[in-house]
Amino acid sequence: MPLFGKKDSGKKIRKDVKDGCDKLPSIDDKYVIKELLGTGAFSEVRLCEHRETAQQYAVKIIDKKALKGKEDSLENEIRVLKRFSARRSDGSGVQTAAPPIGGPRFAHPNIVQLLETFEDKSKVYLIMELVTGGELFDRIVEKGSYTERDASNLIRQVLEAVDYMHEQGVVHRDLKPENLLYYSAAEDSKIMISDFGLSKMEDSGFMATACGTPGYVAPEVLAQKPYGKAVDVWSIGVISYILLCGYPPFYDENDANLFAQILKGEFEFDSPYWDEISDSAKDFIRNLMCVNVERRFTCKQALAHPWISGNAASSKNIHGTVSEQLKKNFAKSRWKQAYHAATVIRQMQRMALSSGGSGTAYGRSSSRISNVAADGTSSAGGGGGGGAGNETSGDGQADTATTAASGSK
Repeated sequence: MPLFGKKDSGKKIRKDVKDGCDKLPSIDDKYVIKELLGTGAFSEVRLCEHRETAQQYAVKIIDKKALKGKEDSLENEIRVLKRFSARRSDGSGVQTAAPPIGGPRFAHPNIVQLLETFEDKSKVYLIMELVTGGELFDRIVEKGSYTERDASNLIRQVLEAVDYMHEQGVVHRDLKPENLLYYSAAEDSKIMISDFGLSKMEDSGFMATACGTPGYVAPEVLAQKPYGKAVDVWSIGVISYILLCGYPPFYDENDANLFAQILKGEFEFDSPYWDEISDSAKDFIRNLMCVNVERRFTCKQALAHPWISGNAASSKNIHGTVSEQLKKNFAKSRWKQAYHAATVIRQMQRMALSSGGSGTAYGRSSSRISNVAADGTSSAGGGGGGGAGNETSGDGQADTATTAASGSK
């Protein structure tokens, strides 16, 4: 029976299974599926255990019926993950049956791996590397001490992983804190990039679709222009900003004004929150959140910046201020809110038409860009909501669920 009732789609998924996975008739023959770890719009993530080795993994279980009409998203996610799921060179023990199409590659240690895929009449199962360390913001809040150097180390890991992705011709398109997970509970745990539901391979054609999470999306995406790898660098700039102050760089209660701020690249280093942050950190962020794509840093340029590669990052403890703002602006209930960028863009277009196309509807908001949310909502006490949850893009791609063991989403 073809996957989702579509001949072509079924053949593609089954081909992926044959190309990169053991030819087993059922997931139950090889794994024991256990407790729920997290849920998404079209899937759930559960703990699973290998019957022979007792090794634990995360299994992403996608409901075919719920995903009907968005089959391309799943096929895309599997293709992208396979590109990063060859046997690792660091002796981590993760084994895959075959390297991705296009020749042998080594998986990156900061990218969550896909091990194998199963399928039955109603579901598709993705066996994923288990990530148990929790979400980025939670760990920062729980820390007793937190410095620029800590933030710099986090961003360096993200940049190295994204640079690797870009070298492989993949653009993530939805980098945000919720997709940055700690590998384990260890104090020195590495950061992992997850959730490739909106990722796209450059060789699959030019990108112009509005997708991602509004507070982290690059101006060229909102302008509906063809875009590329630089959109990920912008998102890393936004994440860097938040890691140093605890609130996002762009906010307005009016959705159109929020997008207008991003299109113009309007953000500030507000006092007193940025008074103790180094000039090097601010310079780093300006070069990542640069509206001019030609002048915006690449990942390699960002990795060479003194704030990342040198000793420019301050060792002053900023935990008190940052953790207070993170708790105020990124409450868990807010993280779970769904937000559709394409919907807001359509709203902006309608506003432009109603104003005669002059663009005056997108004027600068009088509200200051500080202590506020990234998702276009507001809350009392000077703080707003945090980033959005699962996103759906205008080209039918959908973010299904994270593979984290943190129980988020």
